[in-house]
Amino acid sequence: MSDEKKIIIVGASSGIGRETAICFAQAGWKVGIAARRHEQLIEIQKLYPNQIYTGAMDITEPSCTKSLNSLIEKIGGMDVYLHVSGIGKQNNTLAEGIEIDTLRTNGEGFARCIGEAYRYFTKIGHGHIAAVTSIAGTKGLGMAPAYSATKRFQNTYLQCLAQLSSIKKIQVKFTDIKPGFVATELLNDVHQYPMLMTAPKVAKRIYKGILKQERSVVIDWRYNLLTMVWKLIPDYVWERLVVKTKN
Repeated sequence: MSDEKKIIIVGASSGIGRETAICFAQAGWKVGIAARRHEQLIEIQKLYPNQIYTGAMDITEPSCTKSLNSLIEKIGGMDVYLHVSGIGKQNNTLAEGIEIDTLRTNGEGFARCIGEAYRYFTKIGHGHIAAVTSIAGTKGLGMAPAYSATKRFQNTYLQCLAQLSSIKKIQVKFTDIKPGFVATELLNDVHQYPMLMTAPKVAKRIYKGILKQERSVVIDWRYNLLTMVWKLIPDYVWERLVVKTKN
């Protein structure tokens, strides 16, 4: 059997997922990339045709687990599962469609894919699950309720599985990746975001964090300091703060 390392990246059609896939392909990994926009995946595959394999997937559909397993089979196994797929919008009017779509993608879709990856690694006895969550899960952000809440859910879900793996004595590692604001399609031009980072910079840090099997990665040092301060603020004070981006 080949010693070539294999990673599946879900949510790789653009932004952080795309750049991270390129990082791993450049390092000689066999990379399976999945997303709804399959045509964009094909364009990425053309950059490294001998390293990258593609699969269409919509994580809000139950059929995505079958698609995930097909992609795993296509690349000949999986050592690392990286979940990047997600959506998020500011929604201070609590528009129902935005809230429900966010819950379906960041909640239901996340649990479905992470769960399938966990079951796969349980069967083979080892593996590594990594997910791009967000610093938004640190505290409840009033301008983006569903986004902030689902990111906290993701942080907690990974922690639960880490504990479950320890209880069952299964060798599955977990990496919770928490970036700050990144210049991707997820952020539109309506708002101005502070301390904006580029996707390639974030991807390089993700690559290093996965290789080192770090349990938690906050990107970058500025956001690490920021979230440390956030955690120190009592809830009764936090709930009276004005925390938002500039319009």
